[in-house]
Amino acid sequence: MARNDEPRNSPERDNSRRTPLERRRFLRTLGALLAGGSLLAVAGAAGRRTSAARGDAYWQIDPGKCTQCGRCETHCVLPVSAVKCFHANRVCGYCDLCGGYYRSNVKELNTAAENLMCPTGAIARRYVEEPYFEYTIDEALCNGCGKCVKGCTSFGNGSLYLQINRDLCTDCNACRIADVCPSDAISRVPVSHPYNLKE
Repeated sequence: MARNDEPRNSPERDNSRRTPLERRRFLRTLGALLAGGSLLAVAGAAGRRTSAARGDAYWQIDPGKCTQCGRCETHCVLPVSAVKCFHANRVCGYCDLCGGYYRSNVKELNTAAENLMCPTGAIARRYVEEPYFEYTIDEALCNGCGKCVKGCTSFGNGSLYLQINRDLCTDCNACRIADVCPSDAISRVPVSHPYNLKE
């Protein structure tokens, strides 16, 4: 059959009659679809590589290596650090003169702000019996500065220590705090043991 005798709805006939403008639109749409598909494929592969590299692990602080440098407060990607002070009650001496609660060389043992170690007032103390006090951390107020931990480690049993709160941490692929930690105290831990608890 000759070309002139082809049926009116033939694809060959329709393609030959497309205007240059229609062809450009078609090519532009085809190019956008191909580019979008390529981007999705690359993103999927990157996500699989990241997941494999992490190996189902979380970032966490080793209290034995931590030097309370203060970088946990300042380098977390969150506005308020995901690093919080934890308190091991079983390790605590319930001291009246707590090195994590009071600044060193205080003149009076009262709760005036200038006497307290915590800059945000995140540590509360409750009288138990002479001469013992119980200390608790208000996590909502804690900014992860580590000042209380440094005081408790220097003048106490070390019952205060820093940990990354799993409910707050975004679990970045490259933790900014880990990058600047001078003692390499932050590393990946198995999901089955997300905290390095002293208790």
